[in-house]
Amino acid sequence: MNKTRLEAFSDGVIAIIITIMVLELKIPHGSDWQSLRNLAPKFLSYIISFIYIAIYWNNHHHLLHTVKHVTGSILWANTHLLFWLSLVPFVTAWAGQNHFADLPVAVYSFVMLMAGVAYFILSRILISVHGKDSLLSSAVGKDFKGIVSMIGYAIAVPLAFYYSEVSILIIVAIAFLWLVPDRRIEKKMNEND
Repeated sequence: MNKTRLEAFSDGVIAIIITIMVLELKIPHGSDWQSLRNLAPKFLSYIISFIYIAIYWNNHHHLLHTVKHVTGSILWANTHLLFWLSLVPFVTAWAGQNHFADLPVAVYSFVMLMAGVAYFILSRILISVHGKDSLLSSAVGKDFKGIVSMIGYAIAVPLAFYYSEVSILIIVAIAFLWLVPDRRIEKKMNEND
């Protein structure tokens, strides 16, 4: 299978995820500042999730640039990632609607954990298919940022039941960790040109 179909499908699903998230932002029922202020938790939740989806899209884009051929295991690993990302609009709306209450924050953190695990699995399957001496393998290495992120999410899940604000801070900190573009793959690709 050609990787362009995988890229096109993934891009389409991610575009739909972002569209669903923005459609959850309802127009305020008033024209004063208080009406807008009431939307603050939903808007903050949307911003965090939009940044996460953008981070995943950017890194997924770089990841797929290294792909030479697509196998069934790659298709399933990619679909696994898209499944967890497709839950982001739901947990985003739930957390924002309930002013970041403990259970919605725990579930949000869990979805982020599972998306991180799915991305890690996808990268490992790509490395196994393309070889330990592949461009991706040398670029990703041990994936320190990915492992730190998964540990952070795993801590944020149970912590949300005691200190949901701290869990949100962990989620935001991990987003900032990834906002610095991951240039490992791009750098390795430029070295090979």
